[in-house]
Amino acid sequence: MFKHALIQDAAYASLLKSTRQQYHQRIAQVLEGQFPEIAEAEPALLAHHYTEAGLTEEAVHYWYQAGQSTAKRSAHAEAIAHLRQGLALLQILPETPERVQQEVDIHLTLGASLLATKGQAAPEVAQTYSRARQLCAHLDEPPQLFSVLHGLWVYHLVRAEYQTAHALSEQLLTLAQQAHDPVLLLVAHHALGNTLYFQGDLVAAYRALTHGSPWSDRAHHQNVALVYGQTPVLFGRIYGARTLWHLGYPDQGLAQSQQAVTLAQQSAHAFSLSIALNSAAMAHQFRREVRAAHERAAAASSVAQEQGFPYWMALASILYGWALAHQGQVKEGIAQITQGLSASRATGAALQRPYFLALLAEVHGTRGQPEAGLTVLTEALALVDQTGERFYEAELYRLKGALLLQQHADNQAEAEICFHQAIAIAQSQQAKSLELRAATSLARLWQQQGKRQEAHDLLAPVYHWFTEGFDTADLKDTKTLLDELEDGR
Repeated sequence: MFKHALIQDAAYASLLKSTRQQYHQRIAQVLEGQFPEIAEAEPALLAHHYTEAGLTEEAVHYWYQAGQSTAKRSAHAEAIAHLRQGLALLQILPETPERVQQEVDIHLTLGASLLATKGQAAPEVAQTYSRARQLCAHLDEPPQLFSVLHGLWVYHLVRAEYQTAHALSEQLLTLAQQAHDPVLLLVAHHALGNTLYFQGDLVAAYRALTHGSPWSDRAHHQNVALVYGQTPVLFGRIYGARTLWHLGYPDQGLAQSQQAVTLAQQSAHAFSLSIALNSAAMAHQFRREVRAAHERAAAASSVAQEQGFPYWMALASILYGWALAHQGQVKEGIAQITQGLSASRATGAALQRPYFLALLAEVHGTRGQPEAGLTVLTEALALVDQTGERFYEAELYRLKGALLLQQHADNQAEAEICFHQAIAIAQSQQAKSLELRAATSLARLWQQQGKRQEAHDLLAPVYHWFTEGFDTADLKDTKTLLDELEDGR
């Protein structure tokens, strides 16, 4: 017992190094042998004592355990510190296959925490997973290779490097098929499906995203989330929901999105919850449900800010800004979207940037600034050509047509070309929701030009294809226009 910490420090420093090491070793061994509950609950304590005792193998083991334990609690900054301690000590040990395996394991847990705290496209993420991939090259059929490639896939996907991401997702699928592992197959199909979604191959994307039957062991879910950042079950729900909306099933898409939020809340995995809330806000934005999008985006922003998830905080800001603008706070909404776009870019992310720019262009239109909106769309369409991100391409052309009409009545011919292009793209992707929007815009233009029959014949088949979502703004607008066209015939 010491009455002052300085006295304790002086007493500690007065000991010979060998004596201090003996004490540290003895404390660690007593904790392990006689207090296993402390050893399990506080692995960082044992890691510290073994480090000071000079017992490197034991210390590395417990730093890794400490990193895993804190990552499970979503204390990612603490987890990163513990894991980096372990990696530093690991370099002291001789380079054996066992040591290399251990280093790969530590890098994988470190990578998952970096994904959350730095953003999926951060240089540190690439460095961590690239190092793990190099290490795997020195091992004979390393079991961790799949997880390493998945981390690299996330990095390249979020940077909108779709060719590389697609190639990595194909490699993941090959490895999973070779392993005959249902969990790996699920993860691989979801990686492929997600990549295909952003590339605009919606039917193939949905087929991949709905592959297999998810298992129900929640503990298993959490262990998988430690490696992959989120669970495959959530992954399929989240991106399956988006794909369903595009394919023309807005109610089924919303239901899946809400299921994802519920699962994330039950999992107590903060990173998954942040993703699920953001995706739910996006689902409501697709459906043009302003208040619900506002609520989900606010909740997503709160979680991301509290936990320190910069990429997801940026995305929530963009969706929140869109909702603000459509509730009359247009200036504030534009500021929020612009801030979110800058924050997202600061993490290295380029994923979905054309979609987010479309939201900004739309808001400029509501403020009576078609020129500003068209400038934003020029950037968005250039990114589509540059990256191959095409899931929202049809809407970009529809918005361009709408802004051209808002800019000047003489732009009707050019706007009509844009609407035709939007319809053609949507049809090639089987994106019925975007086809409906584009067809409605073109039909409205034709109505104004007196071509009521052509407008009706264009719009009616698209509207009558739908079997759900009749309470959504898009389908209501189309029905109103159809009624007007039928009354005027």
